[in-house]
Amino acid sequence: MNLSKLTPAEGSVKNAKKRIGRGQGSGKGGTSTKGHKGAQSRSGYSAKRSFEGGQMPLQRRVPKFGFKNINRIEFRGINLDVIQALVEVNKIDTIDFDFLISKGLAHKNDKIKVLGRGELKSKVEIKVHAFSATAKAAIEAQGGTAVSI
Repeated sequence: MNLSKLTPAEGSVKNAKKRIGRGQGSGKGGTSTKGHKGAQSRSGYSAKRSFEGGQMPLQRRVPKFGFKNINRIEFRGINLDVIQALVEVNKIDTIDFDFLISKGLAHKNDKIKVLGRGELKSKVEIKVHAFSATAKAAIEAQGGTAVSI
C-alpha cells in the first residue's frame, strides 16, 4: 500500500460548481441560498474590510495616542564615512548641497544633516543645513570647516 496513491471513494467527491438561482426544481432557486431579507441577501452588498458584524471595530476600540509635530524639520542624514568616500572618489575638498544633489544623495527640497558615523581622514569644507556635534568635531579635528547654510 502506498499512501501517496490514496484517493477518495468513487462518487464521494463532487467537482461540479453549485448552480444557484436556476429555479425551484434545482433546490437552490428562490432565495439562492442567501436566506430571507437582510443586507447580505441584496445585490451590491459588500462589507467594509473593517466591518465586524456591528461590533465596535478595532480601529475605534483602540485609543489614539501621540501627536504629529507640524513644526518638525526632517533632515536627510549623511554620515562621515559617505563623505570620506566622496572625497576619495571625486578628489575634491569642498562638498556643498548642489554637489550632493548631483551625486543623488539628496533631493532639491531636502535639508541635509551631517552625522558622525565613520571616520573622516581628509581636510574638507562642508556646506549643508546642519551638523551633529560629533560630526562637526571630527571635521574640525582634520582641519576642515563645517558651514551651516
